[in-house]
Amino acid sequence: MNYLLSFCYMIDAVLGLRIQQETKQTQTLSFLYTFRSVYDDQPNAHKKFMEKLDACIRNHDKEIEKMCNFHHQGFVDAITELLKVRTDAEKLKVQVTDTNRRFQDAGKEVIVHTEDIIRCRIQQRNITTVVEKLQLCLPVLEMYSKLKEQMSAKRYYSALKTMEQLENVYFPWVSQYRFCQLMIENLPKLREDIKEISMSDLKDFLESIRKHSDKIGETAMKQAQHQKTFNVSLQKKNKMKFGKNMYINHDRIPEERSETVLKHSLEEEDENEEEGDEETFENYYRKQRKKQARLVLQPQSNMGYGFPVNRLFDLLFEIRDQYNETLLKKWAGVFRDIFEEDNYSPIPIVNEEEYKIVISKFPFQDPDLEKQSFPKKFPMSQSVPHIYIQVKEFIYASLKFSESLHRSSTEIDDMLRKSTNLLLTRTLSSCLLNLIRKPHIGLTELVQIIINTTHLEQACKYLEDFITNITNISQETVHTTRLYGLSTFKDARHAAEGEIYTKLNQKIDEFVQLADYDWTMSEPDGRASGYLMDLINFLRSIFQVFTHLPGKVAQTACMSACQHLSTSLTQMLLDSELKQISMGAVQQFNLDVIQCELFASSEPVPGFQGDTLQLAFIDLRQLLDLFMVWDWSTYLADYGQPASKYLRVNPNTALTLLEKMKDTSKKNNIFAQFRKNDRDKQKLIETVVKQLRSLVNGMSQHA
Repeated sequence: MNYLLSFCYMIDAVLGLRIQQETKQTQTLSFLYTFRSVYDDQPNAHKKFMEKLDACIRNHDKEIEKMCNFHHQGFVDAITELLKVRTDAEKLKVQVTDTNRRFQDAGKEVIVHTEDIIRCRIQQRNITTVVEKLQLCLPVLEMYSKLKEQMSAKRYYSALKTMEQLENVYFPWVSQYRFCQLMIENLPKLREDIKEISMSDLKDFLESIRKHSDKIGETAMKQAQHQKTFNVSLQKKNKMKFGKNMYINHDRIPEERSETVLKHSLEEEDENEEEGDEETFENYYRKQRKKQARLVLQPQSNMGYGFPVNRLFDLLFEIRDQYNETLLKKWAGVFRDIFEEDNYSPIPIVNEEEYKIVISKFPFQDPDLEKQSFPKKFPMSQSVPHIYIQVKEFIYASLKFSESLHRSSTEIDDMLRKSTNLLLTRTLSSCLLNLIRKPHIGLTELVQIIINTTHLEQACKYLEDFITNITNISQETVHTTRLYGLSTFKDARHAAEGEIYTKLNQKIDEFVQLADYDWTMSEPDGRASGYLMDLINFLRSIFQVFTHLPGKVAQTACMSACQHLSTSLTQMLLDSELKQISMGAVQQFNLDVIQCELFASSEPVPGFQGDTLQLAFIDLRQLLDLFMVWDWSTYLADYGQPASKYLRVNPNTALTLLEKMKDTSKKNNIFAQFRKNDRDKQKLIETVVKQLRSLVNGMSQHA
C-alpha cells in the first residue's frame, strides 16, 4: 500500500515540475521584453539584471533540491514494493497453473463416469418406454381375454359391452400394433355370431311364452285376486268368469296356430334385415308381443272388462322415464362422436348452394355475412348444426313414445320440454365440460367452443318454436316449462374461459422455462432475450384469435397473461437456487422487462383504458428501477409513504436480490480491495443490507 502512495506522490511532483516549466516559459517571455529594455534604456541595468538573475536561479535550484529530497525516499519504497509484488505474482501464477492441471486430471475421471451415466440413463429410458408400452397393451389383452371368456360362458350382453369398450377405449391406445389389427378384424365375426345366437334365443323365448300363456294368465289373475279383498259372492262370480275364460281360451286355439304361422313368416322377413343391429331385435320383439297381446286381450263381443287402468298409466309413465334415460345415454354417445369429429374451425362455404345447406340445418341469421361475397365462413364450426339436428332428433324420438300415452297436446308439450331440458342441462352440458377439460384441446379450440356455445344458446328459441309446432300448441296458450339453454351454455362458456386462462399461463411457463440467463455477465447483450421475443410473438398471434371472443373475456385473458408473466419473471429473480446476480445480468433482465412493457402498451387486445395493462408489470418495474438507479437513500427515506417512488417494492424482495448482488461483488472482484470505488460500493451494499434487515425484522415484529 505504501509503494502506491509513494508512486502517487511522485506523479504529483512531476506534475508540479510541469506546471513550473509552463510558468517559466511565461516568465521567459516577460524576461525577453525586460532584457531588451535594459539594453535599450539604462546604462547600469545589465549588472543589476545579472545579479537578480543569479538570485532567481539559486532560489529555483533550492526548491528543486527540496522537492527531490522530499519524494526520493517514497519513490525508492514504491520500487521496492513493486519488486516484492512481482515475486508474489510469480508464485501465484505457479499455483494457478498447478491447480488447473490437477483440475484437468480430475475432470477426465468425471467425463468417463458421466458417459457411463448417460449410457445408463438411455438404457433406463428405453426400459421405461418398453414397460409403458407393455402396460398400455396389457389392459387390451386382458379385455380381449375377458371377451373370450364371456363368449364361452354365453354372456353375450356383457361380451357386447366389452367389445364396445375395446373399440372406443382400448384399441385407440394400441392401434399401431399388428395384434390389435387382428383383434379389430375379428370383432365383426364375433358380433355376427352373437346376433345369430341371440336371435335364436329370442325365437325360443317367444315360442315358450306362447306355449305357457295360459299358465302365465292364470298366475297373473291369482296375484290380482290376492291383492284385493273380494267378498264371497264376488269370488263366485270370478269363478264363473274364469270358467267362461277357459272356454274362450279353448276357442282361441286356432287363432294361436294362425298367429304362429304369421310369426314364422315375420321371422323369415327379419332374417333378411341388417346384421348386428339392436333395433332389429327390438322391433321383432315388439311386433310379436303386440300380436300376442292383441290375441290374448281381445275380448268377445259380449264382454267389456271395467277394470281400473290408473296403475297401468303410472307404469307407462315410469317406462317413459326409463325410456328417456335410455335416450339420454344414447345421445350422450352421439354428442361425443360429434365433438370428436369436429375440426373446431369456422365452416367454409364457396357458393350459394353450400350456404343454403348450412342455413337449412341451423337457424343462423347475419345480414353482414349475407352481404359478403363468396368464399366466406360461418363463425361456428361443423358441430353446431350437427348438435342442433340431433337435439331435434331427440325431440322426435321422445315424441314417438309420448304420443302413445293418450295425453293432451299441452301435457305432451310439457313432457317434451322437460325431456329436452334434461338433454341440454345434463347430457349436452356434461359432454361439453368433458370436452373442454380434455388435454388435447388447445387455445384455438377453446375459443371456437365459446363461439359455438353462443350460437347454440341463440338457437334455443327456435327449438322452443319447433316443439310448439309439432305438438300443435298455440303460442298464446303456451305456459309450460322454458328451455334452459341459457344456463347450460353459459356454464360451458365459463368453464372454457377458465381453461383458456389456465392453458395460456401454462404456455407462458413453457416459454419462461427456456430462459437461459448468464447471471454473472459483466455487460448486457444490448438486446432482449430470444425466449422472451418468441413469447411476445406467440401472445400477439393468440390474442388476434381472441378478437372473435367477447371483449371482456379477451381483456381478462390478456391481463391474466401479463400478470402471470410478471410474477414468473419476479420469481426467476428471487429463486432460492440462484445465488449470485451481477449488475450486467440485472441490466439484461431490464431489457426483457422493457419489451414486456412495450407489448403491454401496444394494446394487444382493444378496450383497455390508459396504461391499465402496463400496471401488470409495475411491481417488477419499480424493483428494477431501484437497482438500476441505485437510489437506496430515496427508497429507505420514503418507505411506507403513499407518494413513495418505490411504493410497490417489498423490503424482503429488495433484500433478497441485494444479497445475491453482494455475494457476486465479493467473489468476482478479488482485487476490489485495491480500488476505492469498489470498496465504497461494497460498504454501501453492506450498509443498505443492514438497514433492510432491520426494516424487515421490524415489520415481522410489528405483525
